[in-house]
Amino acid sequence: MKSDIEIAQENKKEHISKVAEKLGIPEDDLELYGKYKAKISEDHLKKISSNKKGKLVLVTAINPTPAGEGKTTTSIGLADALSLKGEKVALALREPSLGPCFGIKGGAAGGGFAQVVPMEDLNLHFTGDFHAITSANNLLAALLDNHIQQGNELGIDPRNVVWKRCEDMNDRALRNIVIGLGAKADGMVREDHFVISVASEIMAIFCLAEDINDLKTRLGKIIVAYNFNGDPVTADDLNATGAMSALLVDAIKPNIIQTLEHTPAIIHGGPFANIAHGCNSVRATKAALSLADIVVTEAGFGADLGAEKFFDIKCRKAGLTPDAVVLVATIRALKYNGGIPKDELSAENLDALSKGIVNLEKHIENLHKYKVPVVVTLNSFASDTDAEINFVKAFCEEKGAEFALSKVFADGGKGGAELADKLLYTLNNKKSEFTPLYPDDMPLDKKIETVAKEIYGADGISFSPAAKRSLDKLVSLGMNNLPVCMAKTQYSLSDNAKLLGRPSGFTINVREVYPSAGAGFVVAVLGDIMTMPGLPKKPAAYGIDVDENGRITGLF
Repeated sequence: MKSDIEIAQENKKEHISKVAEKLGIPEDDLELYGKYKAKISEDHLKKISSNKKGKLVLVTAINPTPAGEGKTTTSIGLADALSLKGEKVALALREPSLGPCFGIKGGAAGGGFAQVVPMEDLNLHFTGDFHAITSANNLLAALLDNHIQQGNELGIDPRNVVWKRCEDMNDRALRNIVIGLGAKADGMVREDHFVISVASEIMAIFCLAEDINDLKTRLGKIIVAYNFNGDPVTADDLNATGAMSALLVDAIKPNIIQTLEHTPAIIHGGPFANIAHGCNSVRATKAALSLADIVVTEAGFGADLGAEKFFDIKCRKAGLTPDAVVLVATIRALKYNGGIPKDELSAENLDALSKGIVNLEKHIENLHKYKVPVVVTLNSFASDTDAEINFVKAFCEEKGAEFALSKVFADGGKGGAELADKLLYTLNNKKSEFTPLYPDDMPLDKKIETVAKEIYGADGISFSPAAKRSLDKLVSLGMNNLPVCMAKTQYSLSDNAKLLGRPSGFTINVREVYPSAGAGFVVAVLGDIMTMPGLPKKPAAYGIDVDENGRITGLF
């Protein structure tokens, strides 16, 4: 089989105006970025805002493993399968970060014959949204340090600056730095930090803002530091809001591209789910719901992270009601959770499968807590046996979930026919009674504890002394009613990446708690999770190149 990038480059794409027509978007309401990508104009977003809304389907997964799960691939293939069945469907996905593209994971355009194109554009610079977010973040950092240098009228305590610079790249050397070295004119010497752009609060704000006015209001609330009296200093206090908004005014318009089978894909925003809230923009999702009868969206990593944040942050904040959830798993990943090494996953092993399926079991139980119908789909591999597939099918049905096999990687939309049929049956016969996990008025520490116990399966939580002090500070600042965004490893239900399957008897360790006041949530950092990843010993970047004709190779 050809590589993903070869399949994508050989695909005959339709002009983006023709793709947009399928959703009723006229060419005059597109802002074109070449022939195959565009932004949807503000005028059109206003026109469709009162349209009848389609049904919302979330695609999530079990905890990721080196064996692969294929959540984005499944989302794309499912949308294509629904389109083949005559449904008016739209994808609503996140934009990829450059960090994983050049690191371990690769891009996020799907795979095989279930991809969005142009995949090189999407995985690299796309329409410049992430560059705009990075620039806005670093403008705020520059204005902050300039204010301190120019007399510090606000009395900012340089020891209590909480705003970090960002870069959309995995660069561990920037996690902890010292700035202001040199002459007096070069600024005040202080410790500083970088996060990856997808962990910036501006990315979260960008993805939760309803429009430009909401964006400006949220940006203005960002807490950048505390003064010598311990009071918060905001972006508004620094007169930074207008200039930051100017950098983002084009970026906040949702982007539209297409799948290999020309299904419309609205792709916008992209916070990570392990260190941020893991969902594409509210604007893109709401636009898709106003344009299509069924919207297929996804949330990052496993359901313990992405789905929890989709439900408890995005749906809560945006007033969204999901109609169904598709939970992606693979036989190989379940056997890996059962203790089988990666190089032995192709052999039939029902014993390992029965041990590892407890990870899937926990995710099914968690999703049912939100009272949304669940369809489990197995992303098919050639090594899967009938006995293994039938074992998983019987298990899922016993747990109250529908089951379907997906072959979209190899067969595109046709390979998703069984999944599409099962989803349509679910949408037509099962009613969602969506309910968030916890109420707004629950105290912050209890919200953190509730997610830890109910979703992760922890026995309890422990707060570091610094985290306790931060919680007390946030309560005094009136933030007790905000939802929580848990920053945790994606590889385990616990905060220890090595605990596979369905861990028990563990405690969640809360290392740090800080406000994302503009985004409207509180971040709890668990275990040793980092907000600036590093590159592996052999980064994917080593295999990426471009030939004399400008054709990119090695991207996946």
